[in-house]
Amino acid sequence: MSDPAAVLDDLRAEGDELDQLVGGLSEKQWSLATPAPRWTVAHQIAHLAWTDTAALLSVTDPEGFAAEAREALAAPERFVDDGAEAGAELAVDELLAWWRDGREQLQRALRAAPAGVRFPWYGPPMGAASMATGRLMETWAHGQDVADAVGVRREPTARLRHVARIGVRARGYAFAVRGLTPPGEEFRVELTAPDGSGLWTYGPEDARQRVTGPALDFCLLVTQRAHRDDVAVRAEGADADRWLDIAQAFAGPAGAGREPKRDGAGA
Repeated sequence: MSDPAAVLDDLRAEGDELDQLVGGLSEKQWSLATPAPRWTVAHQIAHLAWTDTAALLSVTDPEGFAAEAREALAAPERFVDDGAEAGAELAVDELLAWWRDGREQLQRALRAAPAGVRFPWYGPPMGAASMATGRLMETWAHGQDVADAVGVRREPTARLRHVARIGVRARGYAFAVRGLTPPGEEFRVELTAPDGSGLWTYGPEDARQRVTGPALDFCLLVTQRAHRDDVAVRAEGADADRWLDIAQAFAGPAGAGREPKRDGAGA
């Protein structure tokens, strides 16, 4: 796995970039609807604050987290929305302070975590680097919702490598969470880096089934921030094709995904 310090540096940068965006919004803009049904900008930041708090509990008090997780998983279709709703009711300054404090505490806890320790989560247990990668993926994905809501185009960065990697590694989970048998063979995934400098590759070069396309589009797809029809990601092979229909980089129930913006092939 990646060096936790390097991933944590990227997580901090991702959070800071989103902080710069939302820190300059008016109170009215915090109430703007985002692409997630019934979620405003405030809901998006509240969700990040809530999940950072849960991650901190996992790192610092695994038994306490296990108790919280049992309650959450008893209502899997509701607990995420409930957490976001409660946070979205806070005053903007209070919500921002909660999110900022939580992500800084999580940074310190993960940097201090002993090597090799794994922490419980809503999916499989994770080490410090994996936990940081998951938080970066969530921060980027929910940041995309915020950017879409306020009409800002974010420049993709090399930090997307973490999102792409977790999306590839979660292939089996995307099948299993839908009650499907994951494919037994590996796929080759080749993604064009955001700056066009080369390919990010995963899986054996001679794999029969392949996925190719821009890294940004792949990340939008696996975080379910774009419909497959609206991205330039291509599959070769029946199982690879099926994966692109259900790809999911995050833990929890299968997401509904986004509706296509237009008919026809991806951009």
